[in-house]
Amino acid sequence: MEKQFNYVTKLDIKFGHLQKIDIPRMVESCKDKWFNQSLTRVNDSVVRLGIVEGEYHWHKHDNDDEFFFVLEGQLLIDLEDQTIELGPNQGVTISKGIMHRPRAPKKTVMLMVETSAIQPTGD
Repeated sequence: MEKQFNYVTKLDIKFGHLQKIDIPRMVESCKDKWFNQSLTRVNDSVVRLGIVEGEYHWHKHDNDDEFFFVLEGQLLIDLEDQTIELGPNQGVTISKGIMHRPRAPKKTVMLMVETSAIQPTGD
């Protein structure tokens, strides 16, 4: 049985190629504490918007790397032996197979780039 989480995750692609993406408008309308929306497809990957506050659960992706880029706020990514702290205009790639837990002590807006096949809650 798949574990249920209190996250809003929308894997549908919201914007096609050549459509303008208005991040501030999406942020303004978001009322969820942990929201994830696939924005657009780029070849075999997707760009996702995360509007987050609080903790995600510990997880890993066995077959996929994951890139996080903070637009506003602060994102902490706990690894088994360290915590990576990201502020605005900072990013990091988490390699496949690495156990990690993203968390945001305050409302944070970020972009993620990952394969379209990735399971956001982990493998």
